[in-house]
Amino acid sequence: MNHYIRYESDPHNKRKDRQNLQRMFPFIWEYKGRVLFALLCLIFSKLAVVGVPFILKDVVDSLGLGKGSLLTLPLALLLAYGALRLAGSLFNELRDAVFARVRYHAMRRVSTRVFHHLHQLSLSFHLDRHTGNISRDLERGAGSVSSILNYLVFNILPTIAEFLLVATILLTHYETRFAIAIFSTVILYFIFTFAITEWRMHFRHEMNAMDSEANGRAVDALLNYETVKYFNNEALELRRYDQTLDKWETAAVRSQTSMSLLNFGQGGIIAIGVTLIMIFAGQGVVRGEMSIGDLVLVNALMLQLFMPLGFLGIVYRQLKYALADMDLMFKLLERQSDILDSEQAERLKVSQGHVQFEHVGFAYHAERPILKDVSFEIHPGQKLAVVGPSGAGKSTLARLLFRFYDVSSGRILIDGQDISQVTQQSLREAIGIVPQDTVLFNDSIYYNIHYAKPDANRDDVIRAAKLAHIHEFIESLPKGYDTVVGERGLKLSGGEKQRVAIARVILKNPTILVFDEATSSLDSQSEQAILQALREVAENHTTLVIAHRLSTIIDADQILVLDGGKIVEQGTHRQLLEQKGLYENLWQLQQEHQPDRPAVTVDSKVVVN
Repeated sequence: MNHYIRYESDPHNKRKDRQNLQRMFPFIWEYKGRVLFALLCLIFSKLAVVGVPFILKDVVDSLGLGKGSLLTLPLALLLAYGALRLAGSLFNELRDAVFARVRYHAMRRVSTRVFHHLHQLSLSFHLDRHTGNISRDLERGAGSVSSILNYLVFNILPTIAEFLLVATILLTHYETRFAIAIFSTVILYFIFTFAITEWRMHFRHEMNAMDSEANGRAVDALLNYETVKYFNNEALELRRYDQTLDKWETAAVRSQTSMSLLNFGQGGIIAIGVTLIMIFAGQGVVRGEMSIGDLVLVNALMLQLFMPLGFLGIVYRQLKYALADMDLMFKLLERQSDILDSEQAERLKVSQGHVQFEHVGFAYHAERPILKDVSFEIHPGQKLAVVGPSGAGKSTLARLLFRFYDVSSGRILIDGQDISQVTQQSLREAIGIVPQDTVLFNDSIYYNIHYAKPDANRDDVIRAAKLAHIHEFIESLPKGYDTVVGERGLKLSGGEKQRVAIARVILKNPTILVFDEATSSLDSQSEQAILQALREVAENHTTLVIAHRLSTIIDADQILVLDGGKIVEQGTHRQLLEQKGLYENLWQLQQEHQPDRPAVTVDSKVVVN
C-alpha cells in the first residue's frame, strides 16, 4: 500500500492546531520589530476608528441643540471626524505595508524548509510518494501560512481589539443592559459559528483529499503521456480523473449549502442583537436619558462592531481550512528519514577507493530477502562487473553503496571506513553513477551536464561532452547547449540521455564510478564509442559495473554472477566461460539473440560482441 496515500487519507485526524501555530511563530519572530510596530499601528487605527462615533455624536448633538456658530463648531468637529477617518486608514495601510515582509518571508522560509526536508527523506518515501498529491499539499500548505497571518493580524486581532474598546465604552457610559446585550449577541454568534463550522469541516477535508488525488492522477497521467497513448487509454484516464472530481464536486456542494445555513444563522443572530440594542437606545431617548447623538453613537458602534464580526465568521471558517492545510504540511515535516547520519558521523576520507562488501544481507521487506551473505571487494583502480538474471539484486548493490538503504546485516567499507558511520553527503561526493534510466531536468543540456559540478566552467562541460561523444550532436542542434530537453528529458532519445548522464559523471570525476546498465539504450556503434569513453574515464578509478549485456564487461578485472541474492560464480570473462555455469549459459543466450554484432578482441581471443 502506498504510504503517502495512508497519510493523506485522513488529513484532519489528530490535528495539532495549537502546536502548529507555535511552530510557525519562530518564522514570524525573525522580524519581531516589524511585528511589534504592526501591532502598534493596529491599536492606533482602532482607537481612531472607535473615536469617529464620538465625534459624530457631538456633531449631531451640536446641530440638534443649535449651540455655537454653525460655521465654526460643526466645521471643527467635521474636520476632526475626517482626521480620525484618515488616521484610521493611514495606520491600517502602514500596518499592512510593515507586516508584508513578515508575512511573505514566513511563506518563503516554510516553503524552503519543506523543500529541504523532502530532499532529506529516504528513497523509500520517494518511491511511495504521489508527486501530484505532494505538490498540491505543499502549495496549499505554504499558502496557509500567509492566510493564517492575514486572518490573525488583519481580521481577528482588529476585531477583538475593537470589541474590547466598544464594550469598555458601553460599560462606562451607558446602562449595563447595553453591554449585556452585546456580550450575549457576540457569545451566541461565536458558539453558533464554531459549532456549525466544526460540523462542516469534514466536507472541506474531503474536498482537499479529492483535490489532491485528482491532481495526483492528472500529473501521473501527463508524466506517462506516451504510455497512455500506446494503449489508447485516454478514456480510462479521463474516467478515473472524472470519478475523483465527482467526489470532490459532491463534497464542494455540501460545503457550499452548509455555508449558506451558517451565513443565515449568523445574520439572524446579528439582526436580533442590533434590533434589541436599538430598542434600548430608543427607549433611552424617549425617557430623556440619552440624546439623539447617543442614539447615533450606539448605532455607529454597533455597525463598526458587527460588520467585521460578520466577516469574522467567514474568517474563522477560512482559518480552520488554512489550519487543516498547514497541518498536512507539518505532518510531512514530522516524517523522519529511514537513513540518518549517526551523531558521531565524520566525513568520508577517500585515499584509494577500496570498496568492500562484507557478508551483506538486505531485504526491502523482511519476508523477501534480496541479498544473502554477499561478500566481495573492488581494489583501487579495478573494474568489477556484476551480472545475473533480472531480480537477482544487481541494482540493489548500487543503492546500498550510495546508502539509499542501510544493510540488514554485514557492512560496506570504503578505504576501511564503514559507510554507515560517515556523512551521507561526503559518501555521495565520492561516488558517481550513470543510471539505467536517466532522468533529466526540464532545462538546457548545459545545465544538465553542469549540474554534476556547479563550480565547473563552460570549457569543462564541453570537454566532458566530447569525452561522452555527444558534443557534435549538441552542436548540431539549433540552440546548441542551450537546448531545453523537456520534462524528464523526453525530447532526447534514450541513447542521447545516457550520453548526457555519462558526460555528467565525467564532469564530476569521482573516485568511485558506478555504471548501472550504462549503455542499455545505445545502438552497437554508439555503444562501442561510449564503452571506449568509459574505459578512459574508468582508468585510475574504482569501478562497479552492473550489466545486462555481457559484451560490455568482458574486459572487467573481475565478474560476479549474482543469482537469488547470492554470488554463485566469480572470475574473469574467460574463466567464467570455461566454468560452463550460469555465466556461460547467459553468454550463449545473448549470442543467439545478437548474431550480427561485431567481434572484439580480448586477450588475443576473438569473441562475438
